[in-house]
Amino acid sequence: MAKAEHAERQGNRAGAREETERAILDAAERVFAEAGFGGATMQAIADLCALPKANLHYYFASKKQLYRRVVERIFLVWLEAADSFESSATPEVALRRYITRKMDLSRAHRYGSKVWANEVMHGAPIIQDFLESTLREWTESRVRVIRRWIAAGEMREVDPRWLLYMIWATTQHYADFAHQIETLNDGPLSDAQWDAATETVCGIILRGIGIGAGR
Repeated sequence: MAKAEHAERQGNRAGAREETERAILDAAERVFAEAGFGGATMQAIADLCALPKANLHYYFASKKQLYRRVVERIFLVWLEAADSFESSATPEVALRRYITRKMDLSRAHRYGSKVWANEVMHGAPIIQDFLESTLREWTESRVRVIRRWIAAGEMREVDPRWLLYMIWATTQHYADFAHQIETLNDGPLSDAQWDAATETVCGIILRGIGIGAGR
């Protein structure tokens, strides 16, 4: 019985730690998105997630460490979105799932996407090593998949990189330029508008590479 209680307490502590870390990362995404790396402070992040600054430093020893974790987290959810490249039987299913997931992430992680965009636009001073390793390897693996589809005659011949860049630019626009979109829309997009925007992006890109109507 004592062992069971000990395991339960350990599990509760681990769950509480994960919840606190998630709250810190959510707050950090927003502060870094709005202030940039140079303008953000650990105090501002601690205030936003209602933690003492000392507690924040217990989880993340420095601002740079926390920033890299924020960037890595958004990249990891983007990686998960691309699982369809390996798990889908056809390029139509894979690309539709990928585009839809990327649109969903632009809605759910708009601040994380802005952090990534700001970092890259400033020459990636903190995460250049990440771009040269993880992102390069990931991109090359997707390029190989797209080339297989082209060789099999399942889609029109295009440069896979230009296709990926177009998908990234279009889907991430809904996060990085959310304020502009909401201004022109007189408010945040509704669920129906998000669905319509996603279907429009999917349709235009898929038809452009010879998939679906108009192939």
